[in-house]
Amino acid sequence: MPELLGEFECKIDAKGRMRMPTSLLKQLSGVDTHTFVVNRGVEPCLTLYPKKVWDVLSARVKKLNPYVEKNRRFIRYFYRGATELNPDASDRILLSKNLLEYAGIEKEAILFAINDRMEIWSKSRYDKMMDEEPINLSDLGEDVMGQVDMNDLFPEGNHDDDKDNSNG
Repeated sequence: MPELLGEFECKIDAKGRMRMPTSLLKQLSGVDTHTFVVNRGVEPCLTLYPKKVWDVLSARVKKLNPYVEKNRRFIRYFYRGATELNPDASDRILLSKNLLEYAGIEKEAILFAINDRMEIWSKSRYDKMMDEEPINLSDLGEDVMGQVDMNDLFPEGNHDDDKDNSNG
């Protein structure tokens, strides 16, 4: 699965259709099909998965023991609203009224591609979230990534702090 990147402003029409950005579909060109699954996000947004990613994630969820209350609750909320989507001839996907209401999406949305999935946010909620950027992004980066072994991030070569090795 290719790594997906990009932040796209999208319009939602009166029927709840959103056109998939051409540049994002190009990123998915190596995928067999442009079938997606959308569900409620962990935050007040929607999560849009390429079907292959959904299938892997769903297989993991299916392994949870449904006799454990936390698992049962998670399973219900994870699948709540999950819908398979196929873009039409104009590359539009149809988002249900219930999902749009959950995410507070009306006419303007932000489609945020990250790793192997996409988040669909109400433009106003997304803008508000981005306005609340931490005062010191460096501290947040250290907290989150400070313990990551750099060899795990860059296993194939030297990763010394951008040293200029062109002189010798």
